Amino acid sequence: MKLDRRQFMAGAAALAVWPKTGGAANAPRIIEARAGTARVVPGDYPETEIWGYDGGVPGPLIRARQGETVSRKLVNALPQPTAIHWHGLRVPNGMDGVPGLTQEAVPPGGAFLYELPLKDAGTYWYHSHNQSTEQVARGLYGAIIVDEAEPPEVDHDITVLLDDWRLTGQAQISEDFGAMHDWTHAGRMGNFVHARLLPSPSEVLRNQRLRLRLVNVATDRIMAVSLNGLEGRLVARDGMPVEQPQPFDMLVFGPAERADLIVDVTAGPGEAAQILLQQRDGAYVLAELPVTGQGASVPRGAIQALPPNPVPALGDLSQARAVALRMEGGAMGGLRQGTYMGRLLSARELVDEGQIWTFNGAAGLPEDPLASLSHGEVLRIPMRNDTVFPHAMHLHGTHFREVLPDGGLGPLRDTILVNPDETREIAFVADNPGDWLLHCHMLSHQAAGMKTWIRVT
Repeated sequence: MKLDRRQFMAGAAALAVWPKTGGAANAPRIIEARAGTARVVPGDYPETEIWGYDGGVPGPLIRARQGETVSRKLVNALPQPTAIHWHGLRVPNGMDGVPGLTQEAVPPGGAFLYELPLKDAGTYWYHSHNQSTEQVARGLYGAIIVDEAEPPEVDHDITVLLDDWRLTGQAQISEDFGAMHDWTHAGRMGNFVHARLLPSPSEVLRNQRLRLRLVNVATDRIMAVSLNGLEGRLVARDGMPVEQPQPFDMLVFGPAERADLIVDVTAGPGEAAQILLQQRDGAYVLAELPVTGQGASVPRGAIQALPPNPVPALGDLSQARAVALRMEGGAMGGLRQGTYMGRLLSARELVDEGQIWTFNGAAGLPEDPLASLSHGEVLRIPMRNDTVFPHAMHLHGTHFREVLPDGGLGPLRDTILVNPDETREIAFVADNPGDWLLHCHMLSHQAAGMKTWIRVT
């Protein structure tokens, strides 16, 4: 049976509810990274061989309250070393899960205990941070939900994981990890794009209120998402509440970006509330919720802002230190030379080393940090994209604000999409001691050179 792109896209709505969605009370204290199988493609196709936490994909949904501490012991039953990064959580540096910077990779048969104090409420996720272009593409990711002390009143709280898979005609993961074309261009693009809902209500009612927590877990794909039969406001980005709920039409997610939406069901009985992927050739249904009846006779009241998280304020930026970051390389990028592991190499030599992209002329993790900061210091980083591809820039350990062209500040976030020939500036308070990674979350780009680090003492 031939599996074409439209079948891949359209098949998403038929996915069944996936296992491993228990809350904190029954979530395992041990989380095992191991091989498994999963029903990725519906219909007559075979199950897909994956790597997953506890053998499933997504991994167990971890849910706890703000102020609690979550403990998880990673047991590695994979044939490769691995580690877990807890994306967006402001954890102690030794718990950040970055081999070569914060810990050693956990070898096959080994284990590592993560202790995660939950400073912030919001929507976060976890994923492999070793050989991640392969390990995340095979399914090593899951969601973390940190509930507010008093969560907003909704009828359904649904986490929506947006992903794509590169599959063969037999619905198996394509083994072409590290393909040079992927690394030099936009990254590893899958041919099956879909959404997984945790949980997935079998039905909703008109005028019910939903909280949708959207997470882009794809290795490289940018997702443009809209809703049909649902209306509401954006209340958080990357786990952090916005000051005032914002209207939205279409949301663009770089890899690793998240958004919390509070929406009301406007579709009528017999219709469906839909999550749509916007593509150049049209919109595709990623997931839909059948509307089976009438809830309240009138819509609920105004959507209120979520309580802020305890992130230190930036204060006056006029005296803040600035360190520029310039992105170069990739196909059609004109990169002539760069530094790799202390050696100045030509572009051809960089390619031979598997290094395609540079930050400030350096490929791969440099020996010296981009900046060394004192605790409490404020840093500004204007990031210039001199390549022909977008890059989703992620800072570990803290959240930042974008410094807007008019001098204003954007919402708190941990990942920001920088488009070609664009400069976007971020600023943050160095309030978390340690060595923190700053990298492109197009994981193919990270593997091929786009990473640096910041030291906070």
